[in-house]
Amino acid sequence: MQKEILRQRLKYIVSDYLTLNIGWFVFNIVRFYSLPKDFSEANLGAWLCYTPLVTGQILVPAIMIVIYAISGYYNRYKLLYKSRLDELLNTMTVSFIGMLGIYFTALINDNIPERLHNYELMLVLFGCLALPTYLARVTISTAASRAIRRGEYTVNTLVAGTTDAALRQAHKIMATRARTGMNICGFIDMSKCGEGGAPQYSLGGMPVYCPDNAEALCRSLDVKSIIMVPDPAGIGRTVETINKLYLLGMPVYTTPDLYHLIMMRPRFSSVVTEPLVDITHANIPAATLNLKRLGDIIVSSVALICLSPLYAALALAVRLDSPGPVFYLQERVGWKKKIFKIIKFRTMRVDAEASGPALSTPGDSRITRTGHFLRKYRLDELPQFWNVLMGQMSLVGPRPERKYYVDQIVRRLPAYSLIHQVRPGVTSWGMVKFGYASSVDEMIERLRYDLLYLENVSFGVDLKILFHTVNTVFTGKGV
Repeated sequence: MQKEILRQRLKYIVSDYLTLNIGWFVFNIVRFYSLPKDFSEANLGAWLCYTPLVTGQILVPAIMIVIYAISGYYNRYKLLYKSRLDELLNTMTVSFIGMLGIYFTALINDNIPERLHNYELMLVLFGCLALPTYLARVTISTAASRAIRRGEYTVNTLVAGTTDAALRQAHKIMATRARTGMNICGFIDMSKCGEGGAPQYSLGGMPVYCPDNAEALCRSLDVKSIIMVPDPAGIGRTVETINKLYLLGMPVYTTPDLYHLIMMRPRFSSVVTEPLVDITHANIPAATLNLKRLGDIIVSSVALICLSPLYAALALAVRLDSPGPVFYLQERVGWKKKIFKIIKFRTMRVDAEASGPALSTPGDSRITRTGHFLRKYRLDELPQFWNVLMGQMSLVGPRPERKYYVDQIVRRLPAYSLIHQVRPGVTSWGMVKFGYASSVDEMIERLRYDLLYLENVSFGVDLKILFHTVNTVFTGKGV
């Protein structure tokens, strides 16, 4: 499936670039005939070879591709299952933005006195950017849809549950497989995990698994999604099963009647197939995530350059205060559960964790004198702009924890695994509202804000968190 997704993304990018070239070329022909007679005495061939137009023939499609990428059109999520309406809205929106940008940067100085003629030219430009691109996209999406119907693109799926309702749900999914691409490869009884390892019996002609390790089973069957069916034993058992499924790190779908049990706002996968709610993906627009990443790159680059004198001064202070390295590197669990090394100015003695991982507490004797100052004003976090630039972190996001503590938190609150859908942050809602945690209990309490952040990711929320973080730095409320 990974290869198919990469191939589909390449198809869209190449198609968009070619059709945008065609659209820009056609527009320049129309533009030539719209110019005053005294300007258009040159023949069409000479006009099209005009250096700015040739440059535009290369740059305009490339810039439009960048805007489409930022809009989230090429993001992996549902790349093989594009909605025609979503395609239309995305193409029209980006084409309109591109039309305005091109007009006000390249065409506004054209010698066309009639205002109405200018509006007509803008409309032609919009059509040249949108129409060829949309037609090519629909062709590619239609081909992908037909491939799904032929069974070429399938997503192996397990149904969590062994009741008659689970069997009915499996039959409904298989009946709409031509639209969803889901291939039901069996059932899994989460209540009996650890009591076997091989199929125990069959249900409706399909195997029922009671694995020792559900994650290992999913890998062996190449399972990419789970469908959760309500447990007849009641809400408590259903929630327990959902919590176990969170740990598998893959999309989990359930029926709409369970939405009141879910911490995340429901995301429906389709309106034409069997309605399923994705309870493992935060409802964050792809454009928001892409713009957030773009902002991270710009801000972190500027910060690393502008703050370099401060870095040098703080590094010297750390070095003179106590023996040991200036920077402290520690492994944390980040985006998509990948391990990375977070960078901080060292605030503790070198032997601070000689006896194993230990959280800091108020009045902790392991913290150096300079360390107290750095923690009070959160200056120890400044080197993390490098983590942000490298894509390991974001300016704002859930705080990353060490695997040692992640394992403890997940055992008590499995929903914690959801925060790995986004990049961890230098600062977070939890840090603003709660501050540093000195125990696992406090980590879990702070986690409430981080989970809430997932459903409220926006530039407005990020700016508020950054504002309060800056306020914390200048008022020294970091400890």
